[in-house]
Amino acid sequence: MITYSTPDLTQHPPRSPRVRLGGYVHLPRLLDKARAFATGKIGEYVYPCPLDKRFFSFVGIDPDAFLAAVKTGKSDVEMLAWVIDHTQPPRAPWEIVAWSHWLENLGPGDAKRHAGFAEAIGELSPGREDIRTNFDRLELDDYVSFGGRA
Repeated sequence: MITYSTPDLTQHPPRSPRVRLGGYVHLPRLLDKARAFATGKIGEYVYPCPLDKRFFSFVGIDPDAFLAAVKTGKSDVEMLAWVIDHTQPPRAPWEIVAWSHWLENLGPGDAKRHAGFAEAIGELSPGREDIRTNFDRLELDDYVSFGGRA
């Protein structure tokens, strides 16, 4: 059974980056990773990874401050309230929607990242032609890493 208050990312992946909390994509996944990091159960995942850093940059929150808040045992809703209270500058709902849409549809970027992206798809599921975004690749990696056959 998955316990999201103390996730064990050596046994299951974090939530999909597409899952939203307060309109923010990736925030539930980030919470899973931070909670797992705090308890030494992060497995092969990284906190804070480049995607996490995009979130922290958008909200103007330091990853260490976020982790300290997570360590107090706050729920997802309590962490959302904490994020809202600590976001600098404050973000309007439309900004959160626009940022989340942008991040959800973001591809690998420059040539070096495209090469790494293509290599990862080739290793995970060489026959797939529908993996276009970073979120697509993350979900594929999570699935295959925990026994799925792509």
